[in-house]
Amino acid sequence: MFELLPPLNDKNLPWLDVIHPIVVHFVIAMALISVVFDMIGVLTGKKNLFEVSFWNLIVATVAIFIAIIFGQIEAGLANPYGASRDILNIHSTIGWSLAGVLALLTSWRYVARQKNPTVLPRPFLALDVALAALVVVQVYLGDKLVWVYGLHTVPVVKVIRDGMLS
Repeated sequence: MFELLPPLNDKNLPWLDVIHPIVVHFVIAMALISVVFDMIGVLTGKKNLFEVSFWNLIVATVAIFIAIIFGQIEAGLANPYGASRDILNIHSTIGWSLAGVLALLTSWRYVARQKNPTVLPRPFLALDVALAALVVVQVYLGDKLVWVYGLHTVPVVKVIRDGMLS
């Protein structure tokens, strides 16, 4: 059965390059911009900022599930070693948690928007700030997996394939 799968390249992937970081950058940008526009919208009361924030939140929510799918596949092919295993597990857990937080915020935002599009409840804003903090932690962990441990980089994959790292 495994012979039906495409061969892995020099980054240990069945496709040209890592897809997870490409998609996840949309999540990062959209989620953080949504929080920023919410805060500025609360301070200024401008309806357009709330509208932009809402649509960014929807895009972030859709994109995170795509990012998780590719992240899980690519994590399974990463051959993590040493401390990178623990970091990858934490990164995966926070990723799923972020998906839940984004889905909850988007749903809550939709309901709040129906009542009054220019007013956000304080608890929503608190969760908004928690979302931004969670995104920052997630970015840090993801960066560490690539820039410190080199997962899916050609030199690290080569060393692992040669049996010099496990």
